[in-house]
Amino acid sequence: MLRLRHLIAPGFFLSLLLAACVPHSMGPQSHFALGTICTVNLFEKGKPELYGRVFSRLRELEDIFSANKEGTDLDRINKNAGLAPVEAGFELIEVLEKALKYAEISGGFFDPSIGPLIKLWGIGTDTPRIPGEEEIRAARELINFRDIEINHDERTVFLKRSGMALDLGAIAKGYAADELSKLLVGEGVERAIIDLGGDIFVMGERAGKGGGNWRIGIQDPLKERGVYLGVLGAKNRSVVTSGTYERFFEEGGKRYHHIFSVESGFPVENGLLSVTVVSDKCADADALSTAAFALGWERGRDLISQVSGAAGIFIFDDLTVRVTEGLESDFALTATEYVYIAFDALF
Repeated sequence: MLRLRHLIAPGFFLSLLLAACVPHSMGPQSHFALGTICTVNLFEKGKPELYGRVFSRLRELEDIFSANKEGTDLDRINKNAGLAPVEAGFELIEVLEKALKYAEISGGFFDPSIGPLIKLWGIGTDTPRIPGEEEIRAARELINFRDIEINHDERTVFLKRSGMALDLGAIAKGYAADELSKLLVGEGVERAIIDLGGDIFVMGERAGKGGGNWRIGIQDPLKERGVYLGVLGAKNRSVVTSGTYERFFEEGGKRYHHIFSVESGFPVENGLLSVTVVSDKCADADALSTAAFALGWERGRDLISQVSGAAGIFIFDDLTVRVTEGLESDFALTATEYVYIAFDALF
């Protein structure tokens, strides 16, 4: 039986129990940023001043990456699509370069120019809808990462065709988590947990006798939030999940989720319910989880294998769970209705 007081989960409510044992420090703090609840637990270093710096940095990053806020670098680039290059800050160019790397190695299944399709469906807004065939065709024609031009000398970004739009939602939270972890390392923090709406980075070891790995609950995608199908052990690692349960709407008895196929313009349907990626950097895990979900098991597994230190957990709608090489000893399936297929059994 799981001892939940040692289990970390997206949403972070359980970390309150861990923080309660640390004297003279604040417990985990949460703010709404980047379109989600962001929670940070600094444990022994949980002082108001440091929490203030952490969330100030997070707000700075939101002002760079938000596609829904007026005046951000991203907003200005999108508004000038087909018209003129736009000067952009170091952070946005760095994230965009990483996004373009994943667009290239995924064959375009991960594409930061997917903005027109995201906006068309409106999933995650108050007015989601199923677009018409012609609308989807027009949006798909605007998606092509090769039409994104970065001028490193001028520090500008240019979208070559009018109507194009960047959306970095599949990588920006991961980059933000990496930035916060760098800030904390610079402040001498040895133990912390960063949870940006499910993009998790665990620093150091968990408290208690012997320390060791943090135990991270992997959400059962068919159950309510907080019900887990397995437990993953990790330390100084990033853990990010992309799944059909995260953002969706239902119409006519069918669920439409937020991970789109650039080939069809519809939410991906390939038998997957979720993909969790573990890696050294959260931005890599963020991009890989989305790309691997879109690619499906075989190509997604191959993509993950190209990134040093990365591994994945694939959960299917037939209630099977497959784990890529490197995670066999760190993941334990606990939900009896699921069937674990070991890596060695796949070949």
